[in-house]
Amino acid sequence: MKSALDGVHRAGVPGVYAEVRDAGQAWRGASGVADVGTGRPVTPDMRQRVGSITKTFTAAAIMQQVEQGRIALDAPIGGYLPQLVPGERGRKITVRMLLNNTSGIPDYIPYAFPSLQRVPSGPDVPKSLDDNRFRQFRPAELIELGLAAPPAGEPGATPGVYSNTNWLLLGQLLERVTGTTAEEYITRNVIERAGLRHTEFPAGTRIKGPHSRMYEALWGFIDPPRDYSVYNMSWTGTGAALVSTMEDLNRFYRKLLDGRIVNHASLAEMQRTVPVIALDGTTIVYGLGLHKVTVPDCGTFWGHDGTVWGAGTISLTRADGKRQMSVAVNLQRWNKMDSSGKPQHHPIDDAMKTLQRQAMCGDGD
Repeated sequence: MKSALDGVHRAGVPGVYAEVRDAGQAWRGASGVADVGTGRPVTPDMRQRVGSITKTFTAAAIMQQVEQGRIALDAPIGGYLPQLVPGERGRKITVRMLLNNTSGIPDYIPYAFPSLQRVPSGPDVPKSLDDNRFRQFRPAELIELGLAAPPAGEPGATPGVYSNTNWLLLGQLLERVTGTTAEEYITRNVIERAGLRHTEFPAGTRIKGPHSRMYEALWGFIDPPRDYSVYNMSWTGTGAALVSTMEDLNRFYRKLLDGRIVNHASLAEMQRTVPVIALDGTTIVYGLGLHKVTVPDCGTFWGHDGTVWGAGTISLTRADGKRQMSVAVNLQRWNKMDSSGKPQHHPIDDAMKTLQRQAMCGDGD
């Protein structure tokens, strides 16, 4: 495993770290630096902005409310949030469609970060990242941006289209039925129930505890890559704002898939999958806040990946719970674009595939 981590670092990622678990035995390792300026090394216990892995936590919280009868999976969202999703859309889109990304509501991010729409030709593509660094967004204004955009598809149609707007709506739904903020509910009933000691929604723009700088290349538009570890995460909230560690992520998915965060009936619902078109245009197999990843000769894994500016994370657990991997990197969007806007191949892609294969399958352990 250490040689595979070193391979990712050599390919161009400043720092990479991981925890791999096999039948109760844990291996932790790291390669590279947390700060390219000082050479401070990256370590396996560092905290990371884990991006869309947050969605599994939010989905688990929703399923707990389903178990208590406060939310019905196939009820229309307009019945719960009529001001946010009014009219025919509110009647057609169900809670389940938000959870499995088949609502047809598009992602708000290109509208909250409008300079991103100028990929691949605009000279000021990174401008919105800097403009929004300290901006405080309200969930309702981001949701409105998504709902005002051209629909991504018909409600319930497959393949679905991955959209962060769905997950801010689910956060507002949690607030509506629990009477507390979604972040508070998830903290008390998911994070604390799982016994996670280093996982939290950030209270400000900085990460508490040991962490890496987070370098964003934005497909070569930021060269050299810029540190975005200090950032106001209100732009993503219950969709992707969590900070965690690789050890905590493995613990969380181990307990979730063992039926200790939601009951087994809820877990079965979370594992009912549909095809979904991801933000990068690939098709993924998606449940309710869970990816299903099938690896030839290794088995079926469940989990999620996540990216925010400068930070990438993936956490996958084999269906039998015995093999787990959580991997973090401190560089994102390293692939430069060609003239048509298609990301070009990069050696990091191959090194990451090798690392993930070893972590999931035990090749070369």
